[in-house]
Amino acid sequence: MSDAHEPSGHHPGADDVEDPLGPPAEDDGLDPSDADAAPGGDLPPEPAGEGGGAPSDGDAEPDRSASSVEELIMDLEQTAAERDEYLDALLRNQADFENYRKRVAKQTADDAARATEALVEQLLPVLDACDGAISHGASEVEPIYAALLGTLEKVGLVRMDPVGEEFDPNHHEAVLHEPAYDGEEETMVSDVLRPGYTWKGRVVRPAMVKVRG
Repeated sequence: MSDAHEPSGHHPGADDVEDPLGPPAEDDGLDPSDADAAPGGDLPPEPAGEGGGAPSDGDAEPDRSASSVEELIMDLEQTAAERDEYLDALLRNQADFENYRKRVAKQTADDAARATEALVEQLLPVLDACDGAISHGASEVEPIYAALLGTLEKVGLVRMDPVGEEFDPNHHEAVLHEPAYDGEEETMVSDVLRPGYTWKGRVVRPAMVKVRG
């Protein structure tokens, strides 16, 4: 019995089996890591240059902060100097005005004092008349004389009646003279012929006196 032989020819093997998913895709040369660059993904940032992005060092504007600070300091110093100048001028004006005010006040007071003194000098003969009337017994004149003299004394008039005092040529006017007593060396006022008056410390009329010595 002869062995059965299979027909000669090509036997199908594993390589001849057809892939149900189809033939393999051709290699397109793309790296799988570049999948993010596929359409629909985020584009990589463009390089800086003329088309956009950050400006280059040659296009950056110069820093003006230092010069601006110096200008501000100079303006501040100038303003402070002007302030000091105006303040000094103000203080000088205030001092001048204060001196002027004091000078005017003193002049006004002096003018008022001179006017009052002139009025008092004009009233002295009235006082002399009252004094003479009283010395001759006219007692009814005494209240008028006391009221007038009291009013003038309140504003600075002082009556001088220096009997028994040492003679003072600045306050007394000697019109009569008599010999001194034994052992008496100073010149004394022995009698007052007419009283004298001072007005606020200044002699407006010296006393007319008789002296001894």
